[in-house]
Amino acid sequence: MTVISSASLLSIASLFRPIRKYPTLPDLVITATSIRCLLSLSQPMDDRQQPESKKRVVVCGGGIIGVCTAYFLAKKGAAVTLIAKSSVACAASGKAGGFLALDWCDGGPVESLARASFNLHRSLSEELNGPDLYGYRPLTSLSITVTESGPSSPSGSKSSGDSTIPSWVDGPTRGPRTIGTTQTTAQVHPQLFTRTLLNTAVKKYGVEVVIGKLEQLHVEEWRVGSVVLEEGRVIESDSVVLSLGPWTGKFEMLASMFGVSGLKAHSIVLEPKDPGAITPHALFLSFPPQGGKAMDPEVYPRPNGEVYICGMSAEEEVPDDPEQIVGNPASIAMLKRVGKSVSSHLREGEARVKAEQACFLPCTDDGVPIIGEVPGMKGCYVATGHSCWGILNGPATGAAVAELVLEGRATIVDLSRFSPARFVGRRRVKV
Repeated sequence: MTVISSASLLSIASLFRPIRKYPTLPDLVITATSIRCLLSLSQPMDDRQQPESKKRVVVCGGGIIGVCTAYFLAKKGAAVTLIAKSSVACAASGKAGGFLALDWCDGGPVESLARASFNLHRSLSEELNGPDLYGYRPLTSLSITVTESGPSSPSGSKSSGDSTIPSWVDGPTRGPRTIGTTQTTAQVHPQLFTRTLLNTAVKKYGVEVVIGKLEQLHVEEWRVGSVVLEEGRVIESDSVVLSLGPWTGKFEMLASMFGVSGLKAHSIVLEPKDPGAITPHALFLSFPPQGGKAMDPEVYPRPNGEVYICGMSAEEEVPDDPEQIVGNPASIAMLKRVGKSVSSHLREGEARVKAEQACFLPCTDDGVPIIGEVPGMKGCYVATGHSCWGILNGPATGAAVAELVLEGRATIVDLSRFSPARFVGRRRVKV
């Protein structure tokens, strides 16, 4: 557990680990206002003076779901403490692609959530200066088949004359199709988005941040009363929101009710020598590698000149420490093969490898997020299991949970289909 005090201002910076420098996106600034808010953590929560009208809510989880929930709770007037196990947005919320789609979830259980959240992303971008602070922009999305180029293949060997394909995609391609327009698809840099939102919540709405590991909840007469951290600190609360991502399955109380596992996803970030040549087109590929099974990688150019490539996943045990997650060498190597096959701008010698990384996506037993009050435990809420759509659905999830906690029901989206009550009877509940 980290305690922020006036004697140790360096610990404030540890809440926001250094962000890779963006040529066009300024780093976040923690102002004197946020420092004053953070310094108040040196006092136990129950010793601080809180207006009687403010509901005390503890949000456990420093990823996009937890941060969005904390932001909207505080904006609606709650006294919010956010507990993060490690640095904010250090796992999937910092290493995801940040792709947003209005209608790609239509016909499924998250359709209304996705549509509401896509529109909320646009509103937040206007409110928070998203284009400058975290790379929000609409973009065109294409589906393309790319054939792996051999070691002696020349640059500029594009096999399709279709003008749909941007000029920088000069590898062997076929079958291009537009699957998203600037009206229906967009992107953010997920780590910068998450940290921008939290920085605003701290400065503007008084959210307090604690770095520590959740140990247990204190429950009396089937109502949550406080949160206990690993080193023994007790934080009193009126409500608790558990947004633990793939670590949900490691928290015994929730693991006894439903299953949330982690899918390990790999990605690389490239920095081309000529970033100006890369246009805002998200690529969803069919890629049959030489001597291997066809796969479906994705390529997202970012407005700062980086190019993000992902597509290799595997089922593995989720480690306890999110900071210790590393990519599998074979998966990283395959993503580099994808990059050089897509574009000569992404080949070795033409692009610097800025990051080789992996993260775990939280997946539920039935493939549907779990959002709502925990059955039989008043004041305890859960929000997890968003799989690959966590960045898209974070804002609407946070806004809906804030309404549920403070007003008793969500209006931005109907949460009934996501309720954890759907698992009652499937597993034995332990408290």
